[in-house]
Amino acid sequence: MLIHSASQLLTLAGDPQRGRELGRLGLIEDGAVLIRDEKIVAVGKTADLRAAYPSEPRLDADGCVVMPGFVDPHTHLVWGGDRAAEFEMKLAGTPYLDILAAGGGILSTVRQTRTASIETLVAQARPRLLRMFAHGTTTVEAKTGYGLQTATELRQLKALLLLEDESRIDIAPTFLGAHAIPPEFQDDPQGYTDLVCETMLPIVRQWWETHAPGRRLPFVDVFCENKAFNLAQSRQILEKARRLGFPLKIHADEFDNLGGASLAVELGAVSADHLVKTSDADIRALGRSETVAVALPCTPFGLAECEYTPARKLIEADAILALATDCNPGTAWNESMQFVIALACRMMKLTPAQAIAAATINAAHAIRMANKVGSLEPGKQADLLILSVPDYRHLGYRFGTNLVRQVIKKGRVYSVDVGYYRTA
Repeated sequence: MLIHSASQLLTLAGDPQRGRELGRLGLIEDGAVLIRDEKIVAVGKTADLRAAYPSEPRLDADGCVVMPGFVDPHTHLVWGGDRAAEFEMKLAGTPYLDILAAGGGILSTVRQTRTASIETLVAQARPRLLRMFAHGTTTVEAKTGYGLQTATELRQLKALLLLEDESRIDIAPTFLGAHAIPPEFQDDPQGYTDLVCETMLPIVRQWWETHAPGRRLPFVDVFCENKAFNLAQSRQILEKARRLGFPLKIHADEFDNLGGASLAVELGAVSADHLVKTSDADIRALGRSETVAVALPCTPFGLAECEYTPARKLIEADAILALATDCNPGTAWNESMQFVIALACRMMKLTPAQAIAAATINAAHAIRMANKVGSLEPGKQADLLILSVPDYRHLGYRFGTNLVRQVIKKGRVYSVDVGYYRTA
């Protein structure tokens, strides 16, 4: 079909947008996109494409913005239960360590996830995935990490495969067995690190080849922080994962600067994520590398903190900056990349154009899918959004509402209706 008469067609075409070139939208006024067989065939002016393809079925964008679907490159989509009671305790002034001592925090989610069946995990994750889709996310990365034992981590991986098979969203899985130290290893973090390296990673590799033949390997991630995995333990896990052929990611500098971002650069990790306390030296290292810096502004917002990823420093260092929701039950239960863009504009001082580029083409590079999604270019998958507004700057300017009118996924049109979707 030919989607035509877009007030602004944002193509985001080209390579990842580094540093000061971030925000190059490739904007075509009165734009059009031709789709065939789930792929983009042509982009250009409405008059030109109408003349070149006069017999195509048409979809009138009716003076609205047309742009690539959002790519969310960092989520914890699959978990059991919730932590609403813990949130209320925080608001009442209960210190986090007291919450943790009472069985709260991440270990609460670990307990609930360990006891949840695969059917329960899928059923609880499904509405989160639907809300992501309704708000314009067409590709999402999703991590394990709430099992912290081999069987439950594999159950989370299986849930991700089932969710991708039943849903419209492409899911890029990540194994995050090194998310926290489980309770049974609280006095032996090195013992758990060794378990991840010598037992869990080889089993995951074998399991994946059996249960997901032909699919690319999941990423392997590690939470490099005080009270989680120190720099040496993070290196041990990532080097073992690399020897097994896994692509790498890292959680770094959310609370402390341990050097995780520079480790990511050294090991050729696809991305380093969070990056709130990142040092100037680490920022310079990211700027000289292909490792994508993924900012998660919902997390400090969810924690009521004032410090966010230093986006302007990363831009000045020529880094590749991306945005993600960090959707998780403890600090950032948010499925909307539109809200991420609004936060990034206010708290990280990005322009709407910069935030959009960070949430599309750069985010696609953060999960090694930029050859397929993240921009509107001939040959790429036909994943598009039609917004209900005539100017892209409404993204960032507005928040708390859904500006997506229609989602086009692999060339099929879905009309958004009160936070859900139906086939148009």
